[in-house]
Amino acid sequence: MTPDELIAAMPFAAGLRIRLETASAAETVAVLPWSDANTTLAGLLHGGALMTLADTTGAVCAYLGLPQGARTATTQSGTHLLRAVSGSDVRATARPVHSGRTQIVVQTDLTDDRGRLVARTTQTQAVLISPDGPR
Repeated sequence: MTPDELIAAMPFAAGLRIRLETASAAETVAVLPWSDANTTLAGLLHGGALMTLADTTGAVCAYLGLPQGARTATTQSGTHLLRAVSGSDVRATARPVHSGRTQIVVQTDLTDDRGRLVARTTQTQAVLISPDGPR
């Protein structure tokens, strides 16, 4: 699948206009463009938008490392929000920390347009293999 097709397969991420810059099992990079529609009362980027970007980017990274025919689902996700974001696109870079038979752990760093770390997410993705085995 192309980066555009991967995002199109996730309507929630597509609705936020997340775009993939690169996508591979070794590293996936995505961008959430700034939008006033994604802010809090204080005009800051909503933490849920940051967590959605991280979950989307990490999930794509994990998905691309799956055996053929397997699927993945997030089973755990922890995010440290480190810096408020105002008026800036946010870039997410996801890399696997562990790729095993039953789970994949991915760390995703989110940075603002000045390269400053704004959040770090570590998530666990279950490796879901059909009862018939990988195809």
